[in-house]
Amino acid sequence: MITLYGFPQTRAMRISWLLEELDLDYDYQLINFNTLQHRSPDYLALNPGGKVPAVRVEGQLITESGAIVTFLADKYAEKGFIPAAGTLARATHDQWCYFVLSELEQPLWTRGKHKFALPKEQRVAEIFPTAEWEFQRALSLFSQGLGEQPYILGSDFQAVDVLMGQTLFWGLSAKQPIEQSNLQAYVERCKARPALQRAQAREKALLDSLS
Repeated sequence: MITLYGFPQTRAMRISWLLEELDLDYDYQLINFNTLQHRSPDYLALNPGGKVPAVRVEGQLITESGAIVTFLADKYAEKGFIPAAGTLARATHDQWCYFVLSELEQPLWTRGKHKFALPKEQRVAEIFPTAEWEFQRALSLFSQGLGEQPYILGSDFQAVDVLMGQTLFWGLSAKQPIEQSNLQAYVERCKARPALQRAQAREKALLDSLS
């Protein structure tokens, strides 16, 4: 059994979404951010970074959403969500994974850190315009790479699209405009995936359990 440690509306959605795409059973262990459980001694003993997502597979803990997504897609390669290692298609897949993590999401996380995550004395409000400019620049590159394809590697939804799609959802929730028509269509295509809808329903049930 795979155990996912997460909290709704965080990067943990990337993992629950992919697990649903892979049609795998998993145990979602809620780490309650509202009570600062992610900073508790018990969770820090498990994951010293105090962040989510983390997954436990075969007794080993794996952190960092990009690494988890790649690992799971590789482990269940027969499901067809990642190109084979050593192929040019895999190089392109990994290229876009690194792009998401280093370019597309970083301006959003910069905003988040300086809005709520960092201690108040470390926040710099003046960074917001620069971060928003960087996000728009990354969107332009993504739009060029996507072109008229349904997904970033072509006609098939791949593990990298989980990273791409969730990051665009994050941008929209942060009220960052996505003006490119092909990216708007891509967002709607991702939203329509039944696996995402199942993952969202599971998150909602977890949130409801806290009230």
